[in-house]
Amino acid sequence: MICAGRRHLVRTLADLAVEQGIQLQSYLNAAHHKVAGFPAPVSSSGARTLLYDGDQVDAFLTGAPVPPLRSEGDVQEHDDDDLLDRREAAAVLGIAPRTWGMYKHHPLLTKHVTEVGGVEHWPRRVVHRYRTGRPGKATVTGRPEGIGDQVPRDQLLARTAPLLDADPTISAATVTAALGVYTSTAQDALTRLRADRIADLIGARTELSPKEAAVTLGYPAGQVRRATVRAEAVLRARHAAPYLAAVAAAMHGAGWTTTTAAPAVQHPADDHVVAALALDAAVVPAPALVWDERQGWRTATSRRHPVGRGGAVPPEGGGIRYLAAGTTPPPEALIAALSA
Repeated sequence: MICAGRRHLVRTLADLAVEQGIQLQSYLNAAHHKVAGFPAPVSSSGARTLLYDGDQVDAFLTGAPVPPLRSEGDVQEHDDDDLLDRREAAAVLGIAPRTWGMYKHHPLLTKHVTEVGGVEHWPRRVVHRYRTGRPGKATVTGRPEGIGDQVPRDQLLARTAPLLDADPTISAATVTAALGVYTSTAQDALTRLRADRIADLIGARTELSPKEAAVTLGYPAGQVRRATVRAEAVLRARHAAPYLAAVAAAMHGAGWTTTTAAPAVQHPADDHVVAALALDAAVVPAPALVWDERQGWRTATSRRHPVGRGGAVPPEGGGIRYLAAGTTPPPEALIAALSA
């Protein structure tokens, strides 16, 4: 713990070596910081980077009495502006330091993180505020009642990915606590990330099955049933990408789109692949086209929401018609069917 108001006095071993005119490696070899009576580090026990209070070290080197400092164990003398490293912050929450590596991505904590001697620290008041406000086990959704997801949907995967990197076995409940999102939202993000990574690994090591890839990545079997199913769909989507790109180019050539970009694939139920292509010319045969790997191409009645619910039953109704034969008809056959 760095006591409130003493951040400017903090020294690393490299700082102490420079101040004494010694090369760092020589300082370490001589173990100057381990001689009897040398002040204890202000960093937590087990920390990789040792930090010291400059006043204490100066007093020791000059033979003066070493001024005492409060320690993290002095509960009655805590100051809200004390700076805590990850081990000390984790202790406040009653969690393991490794778990703190997930929690620290919460917006409140990222806003107030500060580096001292190259080590991340958080003000005690901020850690206590996070502890008080973080979702509790009694909350069914894992976030305060009446409060929606605290992470915008377009940032969810980017915010969840570091948590999965830190702990491949992470649960949705832990992501919920760290980010302040619904448990279902957290589970969906983990499923998507794990599926993509499983597919990436299989792409590099084609001999692996999705289950084998999940084991290689350290994902617990009980957490990846949906992810392995989705990974298979992701692989099929990647295989279909050149075909979808060819269709998009053909639609552009027919004057029915303003871009040649291939439609982005979707996985409405994790286990199958669909893609939608909006038709935006002045005169078009339909607002949009939808490709479903199970049924092939069909027209859609909505340009904004062409896929719909994506259920197992093929959609029917006015404005919907199935085009050409098979699931991957040649682009020219598709254009002919649309023009008929």
